[in-house]
Amino acid sequence: MKNARYEYVIYIATSPKTLWNALVDAKVTRKYWQHANVSDWKPGSRWEHQRDNKKGTVDMVGTVVECSAPRRMVLTWADPADEARKEKHSRVTLKIEQFRNIARLTVVHDRLAPESEMLEAISDGWPKVLCSLKSLMERGQPLPKLW
Repeated sequence: MKNARYEYVIYIATSPKTLWNALVDAKVTRKYWQHANVSDWKPGSRWEHQRDNKKGTVDMVGTVVECSAPRRMVLTWADPADEARKEKHSRVTLKIEQFRNIARLTVVHDRLAPESEMLEAISDGWPKVLCSLKSLMERGQPLPKLW
């Protein structure tokens, strides 16, 4: 069975360096994602997608596959219950490019099971998150509560 792929491209009025920081700084991700993405962002390191609650509930986990600041990052992506089952991991590639005087962010989420709950969830989630990121970068204010 062929894997599914989701791709989203967004243009943000900021610099690649500032955008990169917004992707890796847990204090900033907490603002626009309402989750903190936590890692040291070194290849081979674990990352966690933690809810912005008192418990810091972990909703997603993975491994940093590649990290080339401020241009490209590749992560594995899995439900915490599937962390040990590498065949259940999908992959997220984040690519930042300078486009004239703004930044272009391309998110490719692949290795997804076709018609899966994960594909459905990320197809709804990535646009919300990326539009909230754009709003934060350009207006200083993320979108209201997403989840």
